[in-house]
Amino acid sequence: MTAIDLTLSQAAARRIRDVGLSEGRELMLRIGVEGGGCSGFQYVFDLVDATEADDLRVERDGATAVVDTMSLALLKGSEIDFVDELVGAEFRVRNPNAKSSCGCGVSFSI
Repeated sequence: MTAIDLTLSQAAARRIRDVGLSEGRELMLRIGVEGGGCSGFQYVFDLVDATEADDLRVERDGATAVVDTMSLALLKGSEIDFVDELVGAEFRVRNPNAKSSCGCGVSFSI
């Protein structure tokens, strides 16, 4: 297995496991980057139970996230976190490569 420069926070790992338990099956968080959004690129999250051919895995505390090789180039050095605040709960990316991001935190530019 290839080591990749992307990490999961403890909160993100816990949330992935908790959702899988509530669904009664093992789930992985798929993280991707697509063109679009108000800043040029946007993060995409999905819960999946299977990997794709070009997926790389990130594991922590029994939880798994997967990312395709194209997205990884834009996520290198990032941490995937999960925050639960008064305004809502969501996965977030702390991306050191982002030069700017929009107010919602979903889109960014490099």
